[in-house]
Amino acid sequence: MAQRHLDPTDPAATATVTAPAGPPVPADADALAAYLRAQATEFLRALRLHRESGTGTHGGNGPHGTPGSHGTPSSHGTPGATGAQSTRGPDGAHRPDRARRPVKSPPPAGPVDAVRALRRAARRLSGTLHTFQPLLDADWAEGMRPELAWLSGTLAMEHAYASRLERLLQALHRLSGSSAFPAQQTAGRATTAEPASASASSPASASVGVPAAHPASPDRGNLTVGAAKAGALLDRQLTLARTRAHSTALQALGSSRFHAVADKVALLASEVPLRSTTAATTDLRPLAATAQDRLADAVAALPLVTAGNPYNAQALVHGLSPDPAPHPQDAQWHQVRLLLRLHRYALEVLAGAEAGEAEDSVDVRLLAAGEALNRHRDAAEAAAAAAQAARTPRIAPATAYALGVLHADQRHEVEAARYAFQHSWRKEPIRLP
Repeated sequence: MAQRHLDPTDPAATATVTAPAGPPVPADADALAAYLRAQATEFLRALRLHRESGTGTHGGNGPHGTPGSHGTPSSHGTPGATGAQSTRGPDGAHRPDRARRPVKSPPPAGPVDAVRALRRAARRLSGTLHTFQPLLDADWAEGMRPELAWLSGTLAMEHAYASRLERLLQALHRLSGSSAFPAQQTAGRATTAEPASASASSPASASVGVPAAHPASPDRGNLTVGAAKAGALLDRQLTLARTRAHSTALQALGSSRFHAVADKVALLASEVPLRSTTAATTDLRPLAATAQDRLADAVAALPLVTAGNPYNAQALVHGLSPDPAPHPQDAQWHQVRLLLRLHRYALEVLAGAEAGEAEDSVDVRLLAAGEALNRHRDAAEAAAAAAQAARTPRIAPATAYALGVLHADQRHEVEAARYAFQHSWRKEPIRLP
């Protein structure tokens, strides 16, 4: 299904043409149950691979051993893929679902991909439970959704700190024009509080290639002087935060709380607890439309007129103020990002997407808008990290200057992401055969 987008600057580009598609996928309670089972199966598959890779077996130090030791993934296997599937109906009896295509998403390729797949499945399960909670058992959904959100957020922290450090060091290198990353220039110095092994494990120094050196212009002199120490300070702070996040994730994967979540997901892969008043033919579209309306209202409240300009000077007023609170303009955009994700997941349910086909079942306009909001979040968090580092007591003026320039650069990246979102959101898709 090819897509073409209208030019938002063309006043005549207002219509949307939709070509006839194939037979519609039934958007009923059975479709919801099939989607939940597919995501639960993906969760169990990723968990099994994570355990087999040797990085996720830290549960052996916990009270219950590994997840498979008391009947979660290893004893249940992947019931959503091969076992009998049923849904609990209004009368409490089990009813077999209509025949659907088997889940054919391949297992992740390694431990990093396994963690990413765990987070991905947990996010989709939690978001789907939030949108379609009126159709599900209330007590089960209310207890399951926050646990899945906790797991996804805990597993995401280590990667977030690593990517934030890489982003900031790359920006420092680009702004200062130095021949190497600041963390690499200060390696082995006594000013670094972390051991050498921690610095060597920094994702920026290990996975990012250093571009060719460019001679620094005279106006970059002060920035070049402070960039090395600024990079070392950021590397020290964010590597420590990443190490703590890694320890927290390992403790979470070995906790009884996680094993309880894995048990419930394993049961979900074979049985979806619907509400007693939910019929097999219940239409899902009204609930999905509600999620779309919430997104539309949140987008309407955004300053898209301001975001339509590549530069928003008002967004930089907050600057490096003594107040460590988040930037006042960011909260609305972060909320839109979450609502857009819920809307995408609802569309996946309506489309009957399987675990490996979810990304392909959503309009590319929504994917582009989601990517822009992801860049917005990353840049905003990176700017906050630079501002926090600049508030470190007794740092050199050149270091503070470099961190201030870095903060302003990331806030400009925030504005660029808002501009990209505004540009992609106002495009009307035309679906052609």
